[in-house]
Amino acid sequence: MLETLRRVIQEVNAARDLNTALDIIVDRVQRAMGTQVCTVYLLDQERQRYLFMATRGLNREAEGKVSLDLHEGLVGLVGERAEPINLENAPSHPRYHYVKEVGEDPFNAFLGVPIIHHRKVLGVLVVQQQEARRYDESEEAFLITLSAQLAGVIAHARATGELTMADATRLPAKRFPGKAGAPGVAIGNAAVVYPQAELYTVPDRKAVDPAADILQLREAVDATRQEIRDVSDKLKDRLRPEELGLFDAYVHMLDDTAITGEVIELIEGGDWVQTALRKVIDNHVSNFRSMEDEYLRERGTDVLDLGRRVLAKLQSNEEKRADFPPDTILVAEELTPSMVVAVPRDRLKGLVSVRGSPSSHVAILARAMDLPTVVAVEDLPVSLLEQKPMIIDGFQGLVITHPNDEQLAFYRGVVEEEAALVQGLSELKDAHAETRDGHRVRLWVNTGLMTDVVRSLDRGAEGVGLYRTEIHFMMNDRFPTEEEQRLIYREHLKAFAPRPVTMRTLDIGGDKALPYFPIEEENPFLGWRGIRVSLDHPEIFLSQVRAMIRANEGIDAYLRIMVPMVSSIAEVDEAQRLISQCYRELIEEGVEVEMPDVGVMIEVPAAVYQARDIIRRVDFLSVGSNDLIQYMLAVDRNNARVAELYQEFHPAVLQALKQVVDACHAEKKYLGICGEMAGNPSAAILLMAMGFDVLSMNSTNLLMVKWAIRSFEMAKAKRMLNKVLKMDNAWLIKNYVDDQLRKAGLGQILRNKAIS
Repeated sequence: MLETLRRVIQEVNAARDLNTALDIIVDRVQRAMGTQVCTVYLLDQERQRYLFMATRGLNREAEGKVSLDLHEGLVGLVGERAEPINLENAPSHPRYHYVKEVGEDPFNAFLGVPIIHHRKVLGVLVVQQQEARRYDESEEAFLITLSAQLAGVIAHARATGELTMADATRLPAKRFPGKAGAPGVAIGNAAVVYPQAELYTVPDRKAVDPAADILQLREAVDATRQEIRDVSDKLKDRLRPEELGLFDAYVHMLDDTAITGEVIELIEGGDWVQTALRKVIDNHVSNFRSMEDEYLRERGTDVLDLGRRVLAKLQSNEEKRADFPPDTILVAEELTPSMVVAVPRDRLKGLVSVRGSPSSHVAILARAMDLPTVVAVEDLPVSLLEQKPMIIDGFQGLVITHPNDEQLAFYRGVVEEEAALVQGLSELKDAHAETRDGHRVRLWVNTGLMTDVVRSLDRGAEGVGLYRTEIHFMMNDRFPTEEEQRLIYREHLKAFAPRPVTMRTLDIGGDKALPYFPIEEENPFLGWRGIRVSLDHPEIFLSQVRAMIRANEGIDAYLRIMVPMVSSIAEVDEAQRLISQCYRELIEEGVEVEMPDVGVMIEVPAAVYQARDIIRRVDFLSVGSNDLIQYMLAVDRNNARVAELYQEFHPAVLQALKQVVDACHAEKKYLGICGEMAGNPSAAILLMAMGFDVLSMNSTNLLMVKWAIRSFEMAKAKRMLNKVLKMDNAWLIKNYVDDQLRKAGLGQILRNKAIS
């Protein structure tokens, strides 16, 4: 049964449209379970009825024509309960409903399972048998597994309009909910980008120059053939002749009479070379995987590997995309920082990512660049959106494709309102972040590029709480030299002098990769990252620290060095030893500079519980709320499926922050917070009340946070905090704090607007 299940899932995933997928399901299930009937009912959301969509064993002429009310029959019961219904004698059940058109009257055994996607019932998968019996547990489990697989296919079909439109390449005005990644509204046209060498990410495009595409294909195929021959030559001494013959077979698959010829036909028919390759490979893989013979089924994997190899050659020879329009909204299955920086800043209006979360590094980068962003838009039909009009609402986490006139007028009004709000807040630039009863908080900024500097200073930043040094490493094709780093850091220090600049040492790993220093791990967020990499490669760490200290020579700047991802006292001691070593060496070399302050980021639960011991060894602490929340709540911040569980106002998070504050103040040391939480006006009020001395955020949020602080009294903020610390529900806490901000006249900060 397991092997059958695997094959059916492979075929469903390879299906190019919904009807094909449904036909595969009902046909393979009927045969695999030896049952007389298998049927799929899909929920028609507009009519609120279950539509008889595909069947084996019942009247196929009724497909797409017969429907049931939501609460009608056993199908309706499965949908209501959202759980399987397994009956030995279905006609005797009080909810049994006979539908003459589908011809099911002879059948007694009934097993129906719901098709569920993101907690919503999309349809019901049913098997029936004339014999009066209950389906056993293994059969029920088999059907549940298939329904879960089918749910994703149906959700995608709904998103593309395939369930209601014959032409799925044209979409009506449609709303796709996601998560707010960065605030603001963008109106423009989609430019779709995708990662290299993954066939399923290649969009449908037309060929601009078919002759050039065919030439490019032949070059890629020749390079792939040579690559296969090279592998074969290396293995000559280790494989038998018949095994080596497999490599010859792979080479012949690329002949003009096979894959290459089919791709050329599609190119001549108007398809872009990569689109044509994807279609041909998909077709072959689907055919192989539907075969009964196990050996032949596995050949589908060989064809897929060939397709990926050719695609990699096509993409390596392809010039980087340069046709970004002036109103580009960048769209991808999963956006990366390198994709974002590839677009000219003056042409980029917003970002949309199918994966990711509001606390992913792309979302953080978007907020730093003032780019409205929506992430976790899981059902978005990316391949159909190239050059299509789009609105993104970064306040609500909403994407609207093919917007109508009413939607365009509404969101243009929102853009004007936001511009007026920003203009009004600009008056606060030179004012202190001071409460009405005289308590002052320092507002610093998170930076990474020199383009952040002017915007930060224009908004009254009092310092840099987090300078992400890894961004320069990520934009390079090798590790930058000590001198290259010194020049970059010196620019930053001079720009903010005499204000403090907190430079975080290299923080790679997790979702931040260097192209020239790959880290392959099954669970990268619990792996080799942050200070762990630096201590294992002291030559990289020492070079960076030396560059930071040297950059501070001869200028009136206040340098602070901060160590990330610390989880033990031993790491703190070793980092301190290496930083002190750098300083002594530079003094001996004649560099005239003072020893910088050294601090630690509190990002993992272990550091929370050792905060008192850590602060005794360093000059300051800074909480990295993004990772701390991720680790405390066991929520991958790049996983859209659990994005709702990433909660800044979770009671455990607030208690942990309070514990760090108490430890730091007990030692009379400075404490800041540099995660995204600091830039949330609602959270900022609580953080101020806890006793954080510095709130460091993206410059986008600085004036809004300042406005919120200046609208409160510290005494009121502390009363709010005391009440919140007694609450046990994150949603209730957030609603309570937001309500208090509204009462303080700060409703505009908590924008909550959208249009259907």
